[in-house]
Amino acid sequence: MTTKKAVNLEKSLADLEALVEELESGDLPLEKAMKKFEEGIKLTRGCQTALKEAEQKVEILLKSAGGEALQAFEVDDL
Repeated sequence: MTTKKAVNLEKSLADLEALVEELESGDLPLEKAMKKFEEGIKLTRGCQTALKEAEQKVEILLKSAGGEALQAFEVDDL
């Protein structure tokens, strides 16, 4: 049995925002910037996984309740 570490989406997003601000400042040496970028990629992947799992749970709940299937969310270009 494997144990998954639960992702705190709100905290991960806040951490990701802080990383982006830090990287955008341009004050980091290249080596530190690369490490921060790598950390950001890991946070992004964790957030994507958490969102995918949440979407799957919603689909399961809708199906079990006899609801309609989810439709793709489209964003209008401004």
